[in-house]
Amino acid sequence: MSIEQMGVVGAGQMGAGIAQVAAQSGIRVTLSDVSEERLQLGRQTIASSLGRLVKKEVLTSTEADQALALIWFSANLADHHQNELVVEAVSEVESLKKDVFAELNTICLDTTILASNTSSISITRLSSVVNNAERFIGMHFMNPVPMMPLVEIIRGIGTSDATYLAVAELAKRMKKTTVVSQDSAGFLVNRLLMPMINEAFFALMENVGSAADIDLSMKLGTNHPLGPLELADLIGLDTCLAVIEVLHRELGEDKYRPCPLLRKHVEAGWLGRKSGRGVFQYSD
Repeated sequence: MSIEQMGVVGAGQMGAGIAQVAAQSGIRVTLSDVSEERLQLGRQTIASSLGRLVKKEVLTSTEADQALALIWFSANLADHHQNELVVEAVSEVESLKKDVFAELNTICLDTTILASNTSSISITRLSSVVNNAERFIGMHFMNPVPMMPLVEIIRGIGTSDATYLAVAELAKRMKKTTVVSQDSAGFLVNRLLMPMINEAFFALMENVGSAADIDLSMKLGTNHPLGPLELADLIGLDTCLAVIEVLHRELGEDKYRPCPLLRKHVEAGWLGRKSGRGVFQYSD
């Protein structure tokens, strides 16, 4: 099954990135969000990202214009009714994601594949609010989507082989490499990544090293392109906290206990790059 028309719910950093790479692959995309303001921000994000690719000579200006023209921005979830696949990319809150899928369940065709970009929440639980769990799957893109080559595919208990194959083909068309994870808390990437980020916060809280030295030690000592604290700021500290809370709750081990310093940053609204301040401070 070849996907030619798809939707993305949520025009934030992840949703905008997913819409962009789909459009660059020649797929028509409906990108929706709850307000025109959020859609405008999503459009600006995509236009800026495409502009950087033109500047780096990865795309021509014509190709960038053609990609942007394939994206239709809508504040109405009902506009996903004829899409062959819809990817949910809203905040990492289970109740919110379920509300989105429950509504899509009444809007979309019975043949539509519903996919979640969740980074940690059970695909099987999310699929419980739709009529056809066979067409429900996890499609977890990495951040930033246009640059990162990986997509995690997560099969729920009811996901069919046909759904998996269609999503794997779509990811390949987007020039992504795929890995397959069982439907376990955090899946593969965040099962490994988030404990490292959480431990970096513990090291910072306990004054084992400065934030700069913690990051530098991992960049030069293990050849990571970003240190764990800088990466956390890029991901969003609220998202990091939500994922580590899922790991702690579902796996039930103290080693996943969220660091109090991470929680304090989120409570203060210091969410990382998107708020201008996280572990580090950022200019506009």
